[in-house]
Amino acid sequence: MQPLAERLRPSTLDNYIGQKHLVGENAILRQMIETGRIASFILWGPPGVGKTTLARIIANQLERPFYTLSAVTSGVKDVREVIEKAKSNRMFAQGVSPILFIDEIHRFSKSQQDSLLGAVENGTVTLIGATTENPSFEVITPLLSRCQVYVLKALENEDLLELMHRALSTDIVLKQLDIRIEETDALLRYAGGDARKLLNIIELISSAETSDGIIVTNQLVTERLQQNPMAYDKDGEIHYDIISAFIKSIRGSDPDAAIYWLARMIAGGEDPKFIARRLLISAAEDIGLANPNALLLANACFDALHKIGWPEGRIILAETTVYLAASPKSNSAYLSIDAALALVEKTGNLPVPLHLRNAPTKLMKELNYGTNYKYSHDFPNHFIEQQFMPDELKDTRIWKVQENNAEKKLGDWLRFLWNGKY
Repeated sequence: MQPLAERLRPSTLDNYIGQKHLVGENAILRQMIETGRIASFILWGPPGVGKTTLARIIANQLERPFYTLSAVTSGVKDVREVIEKAKSNRMFAQGVSPILFIDEIHRFSKSQQDSLLGAVENGTVTLIGATTENPSFEVITPLLSRCQVYVLKALENEDLLELMHRALSTDIVLKQLDIRIEETDALLRYAGGDARKLLNIIELISSAETSDGIIVTNQLVTERLQQNPMAYDKDGEIHYDIISAFIKSIRGSDPDAAIYWLARMIAGGEDPKFIARRLLISAAEDIGLANPNALLLANACFDALHKIGWPEGRIILAETTVYLAASPKSNSAYLSIDAALALVEKTGNLPVPLHLRNAPTKLMKELNYGTNYKYSHDFPNHFIEQQFMPDELKDTRIWKVQENNAEKKLGDWLRFLWNGKY
């Protein structure tokens, strides 16, 4: 029998759960489908949010020929064969472009993506790509310019609960079982916005039916998943829990734990670029100004992975992980930008002081734009005290020095310049 996630895959837009910003009333993709005028596009979003399902629904509702390729198993030869099939399709002869769906399009090489350009450009196929990676980095510019990108979001808890109730009430297998839901926190947490993962968990739990039926509690879900870690995650890891433990170990300055969780991710088949991106974020968020070199190393790690690949790339990840975990920590930059955004939200569009404004025209100069601005480099220590904040915020402090050697030096220098302000 098919897995639950496949049995429950919707075939119409009205049964599709989530992504209201794309398929809700008057949303862009719904309008495309209803008018029958659909252009090539790429669906970008995390796993299990309905990218493949949406592509199939579009093909079904438009009654167009539908070809599918997986970037993991297909090469240039496969792409060309599909394009030739599309050209020979009788509907293409009638002016209707078949749909070519490419899953994990970010895994296509440049030459594979190049082989699509002509067919997409002349309308031989309407391309729908699906990717979990940022298309700006993974899709070549000529192909990206021919496609609109639509962002899919992780499913909200309300979406997941709707899906759960639909599964229990409509699935041919589950509706015959005595399953009672008492608690959902663990279900939602382990699903992590992923519909497929949620359905896999439900299917796993349903296999534990007894004569008394199944009462779903947080404890039951946790116990079943710990006993069967391979049953609900394609990589054999609790994806979001492992990456959370990894980042928290770095933040907590425990290189042993950090390298352990790194090994768990590598052994589970995690995408190395995903790990490298999280290291970049950690370097800025958790280490920050306490050791600015951490961000440089994390960025070099990301670049080196592209050049070296796998399995040697694990060594680069390990070096960066240990360095970040062993570095002094500061979140002052993270706190300061959040505080500044909150301040902007609260105070609105305050005017820029006249002396800081640009004055490229005669009129602006006559209005005193730029007047009385003092050029810092003309003064001792390349500094002269003047007001840079809007008038209403002139005495407001946002960035606050934290207790580490690097920031103390910055703070001392600023206090010297600003007569104790910092």
